[in-house]
Amino acid sequence: MGIGFGSLLLLCLSHSVLRVTADAISGCNLYTGNWVVDQSYPLYDSNSCPFIRPEFDCIKYGRTDKLYLKYKWKPSGCEVARFDGVDLLKKWSGKKVMFVGDSLSLDQYESLLCMINAAVPNARTSSTRTDVLTIVRFEDYNVSLMYYLSHYLVDIVSAPMGRILKLNSMQAGHTWLNADVLIFNTWHWWPRTGSAQPWDYIQDGQQFFKDMDRTAAFTKGLQTWAKWVDSSVPLTTKLYYQGVSPIHYHGQDWGASTTRTCIGETQPVNTSSYPAGPVPQEAIVKNILSSISKPIYLLDVTFLSQLRKDGHPSKYSGAKFDNDCTHWCLAGVPDTWNQLLYASMLQGSSSGGSEIANPVIPITITMLIFAMLVLVGDC
Repeated sequence: MGIGFGSLLLLCLSHSVLRVTADAISGCNLYTGNWVVDQSYPLYDSNSCPFIRPEFDCIKYGRTDKLYLKYKWKPSGCEVARFDGVDLLKKWSGKKVMFVGDSLSLDQYESLLCMINAAVPNARTSSTRTDVLTIVRFEDYNVSLMYYLSHYLVDIVSAPMGRILKLNSMQAGHTWLNADVLIFNTWHWWPRTGSAQPWDYIQDGQQFFKDMDRTAAFTKGLQTWAKWVDSSVPLTTKLYYQGVSPIHYHGQDWGASTTRTCIGETQPVNTSSYPAGPVPQEAIVKNILSSISKPIYLLDVTFLSQLRKDGHPSKYSGAKFDNDCTHWCLAGVPDTWNQLLYASMLQGSSSGGSEIANPVIPITITMLIFAMLVLVGDC
């Protein structure tokens, strides 16, 4: 063996949080696989869900093809547990669950509402909605599902010089701290320019910029958020991060002509790897998440969503977009994100630990010996 046990112990203890792949615990990577047709899908009828906003309600606004509704995500070597809305409500009884992010968070949030509504169609609910906060409460289970609109996670403030995107400020975060489960997301708004961007200047430290590289700005903002998570979020709060949601405006990304978009697409990409490769911001997200000392679980949905060029509203959106290849139809792809959220919770329970989501899971001291044995075996 190339390393002594004592040295290995010191190596392990040199990290405040030890991380291993979920495969080492569960034997299954939930995020590697392919889409297969399942005639029992979709998980709900969009016409029966009262929570879908017009921009996601593709069938209502004229989409007639239905095959996109029938695809189930199948991980390599295992099955995803079928979603059980009643079980999830029981697990979350007495809890407040909040999605924080842009309209892709809203997409997943409304998907989850529809999936739970299908499980308990006669449940008593109440709801409130403001410009930034939506709350739906399932009264019989004492569960509140919330969505807080935050395009960048960091703050935008108004000042005499204009609207300022503050890369080092998280003042809005105090409103999220009463949630028991937090599911974060950002990226979609960072590349926006011109009239589509809701700020005039970027502030980084004491410096102000009219503009800067958007991926660099995103990285700085997400680092600020990560530090806020470590310093401010209670240890009892369950934390998730929704992976980067891909777009499908450029056909060459999936091996088609450069003029193709998501319009008219009716089937997923049938490959084991996406021709355009990973979204560059994926690596940034994973790197920053790995710096957080508290347990936080990545819903690594980027690749499986890249394959679903058929899942967007395109021209079938009540928001009157000419061509929306960013958001997702409901029912549709975000239902799988929520199935994987639920599966990660079950996977965590079966392993005797906290909720687990690939690609990494934090491990407490109770699992140190196991991890050391795995490492010893590799030496």
